[in-house]
Amino acid sequence: MKLLFDLLPVLLFFAAYQLAGANPAQAEAWTGMLLRPLIGDGTVPPGQSPILLATAVAIVVSLAQVAWQLATRRRVEAMLMLSVAVIVVFGGATIWLHDETFIKWKPSILYALFAAILAGGRLFAQRNFIQSLLGEKLALPTPVWDRLLWAWTAFFAALAVLNLVVAYTVSTATWVSFKLFGLLGLTFAFVLGVGFWTARHMPEGKDG
Repeated sequence: MKLLFDLLPVLLFFAAYQLAGANPAQAEAWTGMLLRPLIGDGTVPPGQSPILLATAVAIVVSLAQVAWQLATRRRVEAMLMLSVAVIVVFGGATIWLHDETFIKWKPSILYALFAAILAGGRLFAQRNFIQSLLGEKLALPTPVWDRLLWAWTAFFAALAVLNLVVAYTVSTATWVSFKLFGLLGLTFAFVLGVGFWTARHMPEGKDG
């Protein structure tokens, strides 16, 4: 359930883009009706409605997630707050300037921030945030925790670069699909690989 909650903005971003792309006339009408006041010069460029609507959906859903957690007195995770801040800033810039470049940069900025937080915490605060997050569930030697942290740091940095490569070399429609299936697919594969690797380093008799 939590996984679906976390993925909801990405899933609805993809769905909104596909739906708007399949119905261009209606998408332009909806964009003009809902987003025109939020667009800097008040004009909706031809062909931009799908990405503008999808971006607006992602922003609204992300803000609604935080509002729901606050309303139900649940703890709002720092990673969610960071993600929402980035989507609001870069998604807002995409709508205001009707420039898809900003929303394409959003995943890279977020992944780069994750990598910087992990590396900075270890180098400057002597904290392993991966261990802080998973330490109650996994029993691992300190050197393994360090290797795990640097593996995640390198992975986030690689995703940040890969997203930009794809964003600047393929069509927007292809990038939207890559954002859902490519980035998430790579993340799931990495998590699976890390799971097998950490299992080999867990002390005998420990199940986490």
